[in-house]
Amino acid sequence: MKTNIFAILMLAEGIAGHAIKRHSQNSDAACKITGKAVYLITNDAENAVVALPINDDGTLSQGTVTPSGGKGTNAIDGSTMKPAQPDALLSQGALTIAGNYVFAVNAGSNTVSMLSISENDPTELKLVGKPATVPAEFPNTVAASAKNNLVCVGSTGAVAGISCASFSKRGLDAMDSLRPIDLGQSTPPVGPTNTVSHTFFSEDESALFTMVKGDPAANKTGFLSTLHVEENTSCKGNRRASAAAQDARFAPQNTAVLFGSQVIPGTGNIFATDASFGAAVLSVDMKTGQAAIVGKGTIDDQKATCWAAFSPATGSVFVTDVAVPRIVEMSANDASIISQIDLTATGDPGFIDLKASGNFLYALSPGNGTTEAAIVVMDISGGQGSGKPIQRFCLDGVAGANAQGIAILD
Repeated sequence: MKTNIFAILMLAEGIAGHAIKRHSQNSDAACKITGKAVYLITNDAENAVVALPINDDGTLSQGTVTPSGGKGTNAIDGSTMKPAQPDALLSQGALTIAGNYVFAVNAGSNTVSMLSISENDPTELKLVGKPATVPAEFPNTVAASAKNNLVCVGSTGAVAGISCASFSKRGLDAMDSLRPIDLGQSTPPVGPTNTVSHTFFSEDESALFTMVKGDPAANKTGFLSTLHVEENTSCKGNRRASAAAQDARFAPQNTAVLFGSQVIPGTGNIFATDASFGAAVLSVDMKTGQAAIVGKGTIDDQKATCWAAFSPATGSVFVTDVAVPRIVEMSANDASIISQIDLTATGDPGFIDLKASGNFLYALSPGNGTTEAAIVVMDISGGQGSGKPIQRFCLDGVAGANAQGIAILD
């Protein structure tokens, strides 16, 4: 196991809203692959989508803030019975991208929004139509399929479950009937346990997966939901995709608090974090929805390992902990630990949503009310075990302790 400690570098060069090291025009920056823009939601009373341009060296610059047309809100932290901060929505995937569209949940108004991305400027967003009403309470995670023109939302309030809708350039259609998940929750929900965690599509977009956390203290088991995508033909011969009316649910053995997950390309496997121990690789039978652990990694001293991002550049998965300021790199094959990057010197209490794009990794820290929100940018161009921070981009004045989600336009 390798450990990268960069406190001396951080203190020497300073990081509050600045790049630790920018590449010159004559460096190898032009050879590195970057995305176009990073997106997150503020999840404030007036929810908005923040769009930040990605520079040629992978660092971020000031961007735009576009209202989503809905409201954000907070879950209740079960340990304090106060509004949850950070991790206000108890989820991964509070927004996502399909094609040139961003989809974002509005947990405070029980809606989902669709915004278009300008072809000329990836930070120029425009609300498409009106936010669609979700037939549930406290929507906290969203997935979208460009192949099927389908968006699905997971909700985790007193009325919890999964609902989907078609979308087009005109906006979102009405959400379909709820596939209920009986959590016995309230609105807002009390968590983080016993809540919906993350909804996402399979690699070929033929199925929707949803992770649901268990509650070990109440002897309640979490599970993986699998919902197949069906193709229907109208009387006029038009084809339209929809999600099946019934999902399959399976609780993988030796898991308890399933959270953020990633489909591992070319394998059919899912890498899933579990806040009770670390992470596991699951092999999923697409016909039955049954899942079995093929690899399990325990992270020492972890508090709540809950978010994951697969990097095609390294072939590994990076995970974060809301209460520990580090990023752990793990094998996509068996969840063994490859490296740990100590980010203590950033001053961030921990990290939540993260996303890899090209040769870079972007991790969100909403702060804790006293520490401002920020995104730490990591250079992972050297392959596995090479991750090093190059920027801490401060979100002060743009987004705060309620910030959620990370999506990237490649």
